[in-house]
Amino acid sequence: MSQSPLFIRARDEIVSLHEFFVAWYDKATADATDFDRFDKVMGPGMLMIPPDGMMLDRDAVVSYVRDNRATFDRDYAIEIADVTPGWEAGNMIVVTYIEKQERRGVKTARRASALFVESSSAPNGVEWRHLHETWMQAAE
Repeated sequence: MSQSPLFIRARDEIVSLHEFFVAWYDKATADATDFDRFDKVMGPGMLMIPPDGMMLDRDAVVSYVRDNRATFDRDYAIEIADVTPGWEAGNMIVVTYIEKQERRGVKTARRASALFVESSSAPNGVEWRHLHETWMQAAE
């Protein structure tokens, strides 16, 4: 089955953004990591629902990421798996994926669904508008 160009851009964005997180949060690489990359892909009206059920608007998400720069010391990793296209119409697409994290030896997994909208100014041609994450397992 062929994949739409919009899905490919969204999939690439998911992987790229999580690579950014690993670099931004690590003391060894944070200084060389450009925060503008993150800021550019958080679209207007962005809303995130993390696994704890809170609702975070764009400003809260951007502030959280900015404030947690260099909080790890080579003990943070993310793996993205099972990126799957969902609903797609016009310049919008919903994509689901699994995000596995390891923070200081503690492993977690969450399933996420994200809404992307095309944006010519974003690095991968899409920006995040909605993200909802659900725990797949409790922390080990």
